Amino acid sequence: MTAGSVRDEHRDLVLGRYRKHVNKTLGRLARLTNAPVELSASGATVRGSDGVDYLDCGGYGVFLLGHCHPAVVAAVRAQLERNPLATRLFLNPELAEAAEQLASIAPAGLGKVFLTNSGAEATEVGLKLARLAGKSSVIAMHNGFHGKTLGALSVTGRPQYREPFAPLLPDVRFVPFGDVEALRRHLTGDSVVVLEPVQAEGGVRVPPPGYLRAVRSACDETGALMVLDEIQSGMGRLGAWWGADLAGVTPDVLLTGKILGGGVMPVGGVVATPEVFARLDADPLLHSSTFAGSPLAAAAVTATIRVINDEGILERTRELGARIQEMAREAVTRHCPHLVVDVRGEGLLIGVEFVSPDVATEFLIGLLDEGVIPSYSLNSSAVLRLTPPAVLDAADLDRLARALAGAARHLTRAVPAAA
Repeated sequence: MTAGSVRDEHRDLVLGRYRKHVNKTLGRLARLTNAPVELSASGATVRGSDGVDYLDCGGYGVFLLGHCHPAVVAAVRAQLERNPLATRLFLNPELAEAAEQLASIAPAGLGKVFLTNSGAEATEVGLKLARLAGKSSVIAMHNGFHGKTLGALSVTGRPQYREPFAPLLPDVRFVPFGDVEALRRHLTGDSVVVLEPVQAEGGVRVPPPGYLRAVRSACDETGALMVLDEIQSGMGRLGAWWGADLAGVTPDVLLTGKILGGGVMPVGGVVATPEVFARLDADPLLHSSTFAGSPLAAAAVTATIRVINDEGILERTRELGARIQEMAREAVTRHCPHLVVDVRGEGLLIGVEFVSPDVATEFLIGLLDEGVIPSYSLNSSAVLRLTPPAVLDAADLDRLARALAGAARHLTRAVPAAA
């Protein structure tokens, strides 16, 4: 039996298990797109069962440090062999250290930390803290994305995901992202405002200058709370620790996740002011989770923060982000300008908006054919995202430039000129 036939047999086995036990539609899509089995990953590279080493510029924002960063893996491996899960009755020193480290990089005034198992769970904690602080109404943003648990889904701004699960949380209003006056019309002292510094799944929507400061001022004037979802934008993705830092604001509650586990462990987190955290401080059983803040996850958080500091990841993100955004703009402007609406982004969160979702899909196919993994946008299907790691080297950048040009040329062949 040849190596190729062995690979095909393994892939067929995995597809069969997907269709029978995981999700039949995902299995069908994988067959239609000829998606390989993901075998291994290291740095910026993902090895597929088709024998291709893919350059990972996707991962939905998780892999700023690349895959299997040795320092994070070492910290997690050591913790795994020592004490991976806590009894929750005794003190957890890894949780205490991770909380201290996370508070040290948070905007000034945010000192209370609750680690979670995911970004969606962080959103749930943020909403519960607002309820405990007496805020019963929520203002969220059209096209915002905060997760798909029932509470997080209630403030996610795409009806397609909300409607099958209605009724959700009551008294949630949606306003246009970037429109402060629309926000002010609904804002009261009973409100909590939930928003992102940059809408990632919303299509890499960057708000007008001064928008977050205006939201902060409006909340201060009315006594409303501001919850800033930095699950995808934070931990260095935008070229600063937080989008809040770039905007010069301090929210009442900050949500984090994705990069927080260094691309090795799934971790989310909430950082809040002592005032907002007061009720949970007084009664920790109001919200608890068996696995949240486990020693294993906490070790990953501490190691991730250390790597970002020690390896100059924030500076590298700013430098690479500007270069890659210009590479993407040059490729589509040269080869298919009539099919592109915009290229935009901040740091290593970059979006290319096409004239239709079908065109964006063809560009995704073109990139995969060139050996590059992108991310689509859940709330904006005409926008394809690049969320590459900050560990790309010169050869990776050359490869990405060629792939972007190749995918743009693919569009001119695949999409009629009248599109």
